[in-house]
Amino acid sequence: MSTTTDVTVHSVADVPWDDVRTVFGTRGDPSGCWCQYFKLPNATFESATKDECAGMLRQQVQANDPAPGVIAYLDGEPVGWCALEPRTHYDRLRRSTIVSGGSNEDPDDASVWAVICFVVRVGYRKRGVSGALLRGAVEQARVLGARVIEGYPVDTTVRMKAPSAELYHGTLSLFMAAGFEIVSRPTRDRVVVRQAL
Repeated sequence: MSTTTDVTVHSVADVPWDDVRTVFGTRGDPSGCWCQYFKLPNATFESATKDECAGMLRQQVQANDPAPGVIAYLDGEPVGWCALEPRTHYDRLRRSTIVSGGSNEDPDDASVWAVICFVVRVGYRKRGVSGALLRGAVEQARVLGARVIEGYPVDTTVRMKAPSAELYHGTLSLFMAAGFEIVSRPTRDRVVVRQAL
């Protein structure tokens, strides 16, 4: 079995688009969202097709202002995605009760970045891909000038039987292992975590 050391992470701006498509797949939540949920008004997101959402992410990658995430590879195979950008790029996230009730950072401060989503392909889970993605995301944010990076994970000690589809924010244990600190607990099972860069 492959180990964490076999996982490499690259900016989505530096990988072939077909690799991104492979990670998001054709079934399940990732294939319909393409990390547009936190960027679009509800009515726009609800009416957008899978292809339209994929096209929006592709435009964001091509604009590279900044690159909206990182892609993980395991033995050369694209296996995972982590979305992160300045929090100001995520209008819906900034209005969410998790952020508005849990973060004490200025909502208009573009130096605050947010990790909002993890996707790990079926068959590659429990191999250290998420940890590698988070480390790569933190490094990308650091290189691109972030002052702070926040995450909004699920505390699986509270929500013990959460299905993988509900863990796309990441788990608290994942963020804690990467050196994040708990800022607040705006709901019973969701936590705001932060790492200063």
